[in-house]
Amino acid sequence: MLCCVGKLFGRTPLIALSPKKTVEGFVGALFSTIIFGWGWATLFMRYNFMICPAVDLGVNAWSNIQCDPNPAFIWRTFITPEPIQALILPLFRIPPISWAPFQIHTLVMAVFASLVAPFGGFFASGFKRAFNLKDFGDSIPGHGGLTDRMDCQFLMGMFAYVYYSSNVRVHRATVGSVMQTIVSSLTVDEQLRVFSDLKYYLEGLGQI
Repeated sequence: MLCCVGKLFGRTPLIALSPKKTVEGFVGALFSTIIFGWGWATLFMRYNFMICPAVDLGVNAWSNIQCDPNPAFIWRTFITPEPIQALILPLFRIPPISWAPFQIHTLVMAVFASLVAPFGGFFASGFKRAFNLKDFGDSIPGHGGLTDRMDCQFLMGMFAYVYYSSNVRVHRATVGSVMQTIVSSLTVDEQLRVFSDLKYYLEGLGQI
């Protein structure tokens, strides 16, 4: 987005380290990324194929996929608090607003991608200037090497992983994951102790 908007409307240089980047492109990329991110997120989250984990390699967009969606994809309704509604009622009444946490996560990711991630590119530009290099490679004609195209993605990828792990991911224990942990992380003696304790627990419930 930064490249497209900058090419069309860019006039004011943004930073000396990267002379082709402009203020207009930077600001335009922010707004366009937020708009497109919100729109695509709202569209894709309506389809189970996009929000359900793949259970096998044969899953495709036409598969009848069913799952318990992550709470981030569950729609909620925001109703304006009565005190606020009473203040603005003479002017207009705000109807209930449907929203999903995933849309908020999308806004956070879009803002980070537009405002912070480009500094990975600025750092790479400064690194190249320090060694008197134009590009890191020449595997992509006119664009340098693969690293030149991925300089912002390193920062964005790290942020996306940490954000997803901290705010979106739901830790669900399954029989398979528990068995994998037992087999790979516990000694034989510890496995026998788990078996003994589980047997004692189930006997107490009257299940065995």
